[in-house]
Amino acid sequence: MKRLYSATQNSLRGLADGLKTEPALRDEAILLAAAVPLGVIVAPNAAWYAAMIGVLLVVLAVEFLNTAIEKLADHVTPEQNTDIRRIKDFGSAAVFCSLCLAGLIWLAAFGLRCGLF
Repeated sequence: MKRLYSATQNSLRGLADGLKTEPALRDEAILLAAAVPLGVIVAPNAAWYAAMIGVLLVVLAVEFLNTAIEKLADHVTPEQNTDIRRIKDFGSAAVFCSLCLAGLIWLAAFGLRCGLF
C-alpha cells in the first residue's frame, strides 16, 4: 500500500510540475478540460465518448513522454547535437501522430452525430 501511495504522489507531482512549467502540456490539459463537457454533446453514444476522451488522455500522455525525453536530452548535452535533435524530432512526431488520431476520432464522432456517415 505504501508503494501505491508513493507512486500516486510521484504521478501527481509530475502532473503538477508539467502543467506548471510546460505550455504544450497546459494547452492539451485545457483542451481535455473543454472536451469533457463538449464530448457529451458530440459523442453519438457512451462508447464514442470514452474513445473521444481516452484519445485526448493518450495525447496528454504522449506529450508528457515527449517532454521527459526533451528534458533528459537537454540534461545529457545542452549544446546543439544532430542526434539529440533527431531524438527530439521523433518525440515531436509522436505527439503529432497522437493529435492526428484524436482529430480523426473526434471528426468521425461528429460525422456520426450529424448523420454524415
